[in-house]
Amino acid sequence: MATDTDAKPEPKRKKGAKTIAKEYFAAIGAHDIDKMISLWEPGGTGSIYGMVELEAPDSLGTWFRNLFDAFPDFEFEVLEIVAAGEQAAVRWRAAGTFTGPAQFEGLNPTGARVELEGIDMLTVREGKIHQNLAYTNGAELGRQLGAMPPAGSVGEKLLLGSVNARTAATEAIRKLRQRG
Repeated sequence: MATDTDAKPEPKRKKGAKTIAKEYFAAIGAHDIDKMISLWEPGGTGSIYGMVELEAPDSLGTWFRNLFDAFPDFEFEVLEIVAAGEQAAVRWRAAGTFTGPAQFEGLNPTGARVELEGIDMLTVREGKIHQNLAYTNGAELGRQLGAMPPAGSVGEKLLLGSVNARTAATEAIRKLRQRG
């Protein structure tokens, strides 16, 4: 007759990509860096394209500490999660006011309110985040922070005109060199 002591404990199941994604983004929303880092495998990598490359735990923790210092009222909302296997796609919305004591991406606090949407593609292995590829509109972030002129403004037209003039000059020089 089998007894309770003869029963083998059920092996713990690793959490799936969707569960880890929910926990990770809830930790971001709560500004809980320790919890965020606990969900990563050591050496896991993240890219916020056009902005920063991160590695868990060090640069990941440092970057998010700075973000939360720069935007003390930072809010984060998950709009949708789709997961299959080791992958989870998370569509999100973030907002905050750049009033904190910290610089953000080299900028001093401007007092600007920013609102962005983006998507992160997580790869989860053995219940830990292995990689995160994050996409958002960096140009729009720059506009909202005051680092780039507003879309359609005279400033934007002047900026685009100067880039186009440089491109034309570079092409003219290339053609002159080819003639030799």
